[in-house]
Amino acid sequence: MILDLRHVLRMLTAAVVSTACAAPADNAPAKNANAKAATPVAAAPTADALLALDRQANEAYINGDGKFFERLLSDKFVMRAGGARLSKTDAVKMISGVRCEVREGWSMTEPQMLQIDNDTHVLSYKTIREGSCTADGRTEDLPSPVRAATVWVRSGEEWQAVFHGENLIVDPTAPPATDTKEVPTKDGKAAAHAYAPVAPAPANPTADPSTGALMAAERSIWEAWRTHDAGKIDALTAENIAFVNIFGTSFADKAATMKDWTSAACDVESFTLTNGVGISVSPTVGILTLEGSVDGACGGQDISGQTIYGTSVYVKDAVGWKWAFGFNSPS
Repeated sequence: MILDLRHVLRMLTAAVVSTACAAPADNAPAKNANAKAATPVAAAPTADALLALDRQANEAYINGDGKFFERLLSDKFVMRAGGARLSKTDAVKMISGVRCEVREGWSMTEPQMLQIDNDTHVLSYKTIREGSCTADGRTEDLPSPVRAATVWVRSGEEWQAVFHGENLIVDPTAPPATDTKEVPTKDGKAAAHAYAPVAPAPANPTADPSTGALMAAERSIWEAWRTHDAGKIDALTAENIAFVNIFGTSFADKAATMKDWTSAACDVESFTLTNGVGISVSPTVGILTLEGSVDGACGGQDISGQTIYGTSVYVKDAVGWKWAFGFNSPS
């Protein structure tokens, strides 16, 4: 499997934030501080408490401490790296081979927390950072600024990550950057970016019984978005929702998300959804990963044929599955 380091280096990194007696949230931690085990969090989490866990994850990631992530990540953890769908085992193995040098002055701003239910919360934020990471014998700068999001689930007295994603924040109206170098990959084809490390192929995911129902719900959501149908969007979504799009733009609540989805920002004739895999996080919370493509434009850019790697969090009520949070990443 070919992984794009520009996506890989974004995963599970977070800017340093303050704890109750620490420096302000936009100050970076000591670079050589030892990563600690995930700290138990009170029953009702706060954004600061979850951000403190992201800080610990940042220190462990910089040092390639895979053992830390064996504790922090839920057994049901999933993420995207260069388009590949990685499980907890895949992510821990990859992290163990990464080493980073990060300069001081990182910042984290615009934190937003969404409650899916009492045991599931989403934290998103903007990160600006300088530094580089090395994997597979090659080094690249960390992308910045990025919009990151982590889905946290309760595990006893602690919180574990069940999803993490990061998108480079770009101007949706600006022409996409074009790489000038092409690097041959393992199969002899040119990689889409200047550096594409080769990693072991992730194991094929086992289909969860929830997959069919979640994919059906997802198709309904995409169709309501395509037609800018506010009534259907409202009926198909939970009371509280949030969304991060392929440009790294965050919509923190239902009003903002519906305003974007019903606007003229995207003009889409049709769409296709494939490779859906559902995960039952709990009896009433599910996560769906999928690949989508559209025939149309968003933000003035023609994105026809471009693969969109989607992750959606659903919550189940008496009626059925309701869409609650989405994180779409570009190819």
